[in-house]
Amino acid sequence: MSAGVELIRGTGNVFRDLDREDADAEQLKALLAAQIIACLDRRHLTGQAAREATGIATADFSRIRRAKLDRFTVDRLMSILNRLGQQVDVSVTLRERPAA
Repeated sequence: MSAGVELIRGTGNVFRDLDREDADAEQLKALLAAQIIACLDRRHLTGQAAREATGIATADFSRIRRAKLDRFTVDRLMSILNRLGQQVDVSVTLRERPAA
């Protein structure tokens, strides 16, 4: 390792590491979007084919692929996964935040 380089271990949530206000929600949305993309890829679905299969606008699938998730809520992303034939199971782990 080069001198002067400091490694900092992340929290596992890049949004929290970037001190984003809604870091946990943004992380969850990113994880759900990644699962939607993986499902589309496994099934070799284009945006148009995904629209035909789900009734969700082609533009929404394009936004998800480009990680433009500000228009999506967690429940909408979960609904899209459901329409793609996926069952979503959620597990929640709570930890105390470190003192600021």
